[in-house]
Amino acid sequence: MAGKTPTRSPGAAVKPTLLSGGNPQIAKGYGDAPVQAYIAAMPGWKSEVGRRLDALIERTVPGVRKAVKWNSPLYGVTDDSWFLGIHVFTKYIKVAFFRGTSLDPVPAGASKSQDTRYFHIHEGDELDEAQFAGWVKQASRLPGERM
Repeated sequence: MAGKTPTRSPGAAVKPTLLSGGNPQIAKGYGDAPVQAYIAAMPGWKSEVGRRLDALIERTVPGVRKAVKWNSPLYGVTDDSWFLGIHVFTKYIKVAFFRGTSLDPVPAGASKSQDTRYFHIHEGDELDEAQFAGWVKQASRLPGERM
């Protein structure tokens, strides 16, 4: 079959490419579907944690808006104003609160961006769901980051 390109069968799933650090490469898109594709492609233990985070965010902010941009799920209260983003690295998941310095308590992870603070989740960490939901609720009430 020289010169022929192999074809996929209709409906065959294409596994997303994992970028440096294991971050899934997902096409830009709005809504739940691209976010769920990202979560499903998160490697190893990170996928289960991604599902938990997504469910907590949905429960805490009914009607939350979702998108994937720059290979990261974003959450907001409007389509182009985001309060939180998620990104996968080799050894942890980074949750970015774009107005994190206004949260109480302020998440520990500093950023080059003056307002942003990070929350890192490593394999085996106990997620304090009440604290996380509190941050999400507070963050959703602040002006979002336009991206």
